Amino acid sequence: MEEPGDGDERSVLLGWLAFHRGVLAAKCAGLSATELVAASLPPSRLTLLGLVRHLTEMERVYGVTALGPAGTPTFVYGEYEDGGPEWDFDVDESMVDESFANWKREQAALDLLLQRHESLDVAGTRNGRSVGWNLQKLVGEYARHNGHADMLREQIDGATGEI
Repeated sequence: MEEPGDGDERSVLLGWLAFHRGVLAAKCAGLSATELVAASLPPSRLTLLGLVRHLTEMERVYGVTALGPAGTPTFVYGEYEDGGPEWDFDVDESMVDESFANWKREQAALDLLLQRHESLDVAGTRNGRSVGWNLQKLVGEYARHNGHADMLREQIDGATGEI
């Protein structure tokens, strides 16, 4: 996976977003459902599928919800409350196909919204932060969690790097 080239701020942010989406997809590629839900770093319950689901929520929160039409925000997997279920990280093998489909759907929805926002300076409709801020936050979420994905994949089969 190649890093994006240089350019204007929008091109750079969208390039890094595409790069990090691709890295996570590559980290999950070729693995069985059992491997995707393996918590490889005990005592953490973190799994590759959990990361996919978490980043699906981040695409929704900092993309689709932040930049979409006004209204009541919703989560992909359920409401989050302190001490409640962790809908993105509580996974099992039966959730693989639906989770990847949801991830792709949220990416496509955000990509469509981004086409409608020519300026990075325009404020989102729900969180009041600019398109650029929301994009940077999403890229940061991917970068942080792709580091986790690196360790998880290495524990599963020894694969390292962007694959």
